[in-house]
Amino acid sequence: MSDVKKVRIFMTGVGGQGTLTATTLLAQTVLAQGLPVTSGEIHGMAQRGGVVESTVLIGCKSPKIGLGEADILIGFEPMETMRALPYLKQGGLVVSSIEFMPPLAVAMGKQECPAIDDIKKAVSACTDKAYYMANQTIGLEAGAVQSGNVAMLGAVCAAGDLPFGPEALEAAIKANLPEKIQAVNLKALELGVAALNA
Repeated sequence: MSDVKKVRIFMTGVGGQGTLTATTLLAQTVLAQGLPVTSGEIHGMAQRGGVVESTVLIGCKSPKIGLGEADILIGFEPMETMRALPYLKQGGLVVSSIEFMPPLAVAMGKQECPAIDDIKKAVSACTDKAYYMANQTIGLEAGAVQSGNVAMLGAVCAAGDLPFGPEALEAAIKANLPEKIQAVNLKALELGVAALNA
């Protein structure tokens, strides 16, 4: 256990996006590699529109990630990426959506929605290892909007910061997802890897 490289992954999105499904799938991928994994939901209102935050930790005993401790930040919604930046360690990896799903406060006009350029600027102050994807568009191209999350997981696996690559995620999709949604998610994985390398 002591020779396992510790990787702390912080995931954030809004309810209804499938953040927790993505968390479970990533944890199953880690497990299948024979690596110790802990995952947890930090807090979240899983109803549509609420903030959902979760963690996947490889080789760590605690499921918690403190400020400045996350090696990888996956933001399924850009405003949530910006909100979660304090958890990212300096120089960590960010994979973020560029497509907004504004929270209720923004939709009701009580809060301003930042521009993507502002979010990119905030991220670049923390790290130069950042990738941005139109995950909902990619999901739709693959056949289901929620599969955009798998595209982002594929990009994270291809970025080289995890102790495994996209083929491990592919195997986990085949082993854990219902057969009727496997093809869509495998296509999303392929598109996510391609988007990272574009």
